[in-house]
Amino acid sequence: MRFIVRKRRQAPAVIIVALIDILIVLLIFLMVTTTFKQQPALKLALPESSQAVKTGASESAPLVVIVEPNGNLRFGPDAKPVTAERLKDELLAAASKTPNLRMAISADKSAPFGQIIKVMDAAKEAHIKTVNAFTKEQGKQ
Repeated sequence: MRFIVRKRRQAPAVIIVALIDILIVLLIFLMVTTTFKQQPALKLALPESSQAVKTGASESAPLVVIVEPNGNLRFGPDAKPVTAERLKDELLAAASKTPNLRMAISADKSAPFGQIIKVMDAAKEAHIKTVNAFTKEQGKQ
C-alpha cells in the first residue's frame, strides 16, 4: 500500500489591518457624500401654487410664522408657541430691530383662514412690508 503524504497547508491568514483601512475609507466616503436634510419640526401639508419659487441661498431668511392645522400659532426659527396678541408684540419688536424685515407665513392647507388673517393683520400693524406664504410646486409631494 502506498500512502500519500500530504503537506500541511497553512490556514489562510486574514490581514485585519487592511480590512480596517478599507472600512475607514468607506466610512469617510459615506460621511462626505451624505447630505444632511434638515427636517422641519412640524409636518405641514402646504398648499400648491403654480407660481411657487424657491428662495435663493444668498437672501436673508425671512421671519417665519407657522399656522398649524388646529389654528395654533408658532413664531420664529425655534417655532415657539404664541398667541395672536403675543405675536403682535413679537413682530413689533422684530420690526423695530430690522427695518426691512420680511415675513413668511407657513400655514397648513387645512388651517383656519381666520388665523392666517390675524397673522397678516399683526404684520401690517408691525409695518412689515413684505409678507409671503410658503407653498409647494404643483405636482410635487
